[in-house]
Amino acid sequence: MHGTGEGSGGTVRWHVTMSLDGFVAGTDHDMSWMSLNWLPRQEGWPEPAERVLGSLGAILGGRGWYEASRSLNGVEGIYGGRYDGPVLVLTHHPEPAPYDPRISFVTGGIEPAVAAAQAAAHGRDVVLFGADIAAQALAADLVDEIVVHTAPVLLGAGVRLTVHERVELEPLHLGHTGPLADLHYRVRTAASRQ
Repeated sequence: MHGTGEGSGGTVRWHVTMSLDGFVAGTDHDMSWMSLNWLPRQEGWPEPAERVLGSLGAILGGRGWYEASRSLNGVEGIYGGRYDGPVLVLTHHPEPAPYDPRISFVTGGIEPAVAAAQAAAHGRDVVLFGADIAAQALAADLVDEIVVHTAPVLLGAGVRLTVHERVELEPLHLGHTGPLADLHYRVRTAASRQ
């Protein structure tokens, strides 16, 4: 099964900013280092990020992202406040009610969570937030694309961009926006590797 399988709708994409030393979050899932403040005003948002935002229908995050997002303005902080759609959080321990009514909890594993996010996206794309969620989705062959913005910072510790097994990628776009390196890849599925 792949993210764009028949009837599933749009692309499933892992969209992430990473430090130059390979961390997607700091210690204790700290995200305060992640900012577009290092971009000059004339540079604007990275072009791949604009494309992601323009086709985005739903976000699927993990519990680590959910906890970290509380200190980053929650849903209001996603894409600098430019996203206002559904956010699903995969967790084994849902709370009675999330801190924001636009967030809903899903349980039962990565495959039903991605399917729920695709249903919430109504044919548009799904973006994955969180290293563990992305690694699980990659292992289940549910991710179509990865967009990485490499930031000009070395964190030294935190949550690494890590997967559970080898994943082959096909470059779609390699560029930069100001000091950010913008990397856009298509995930080669098991079927396409044979």
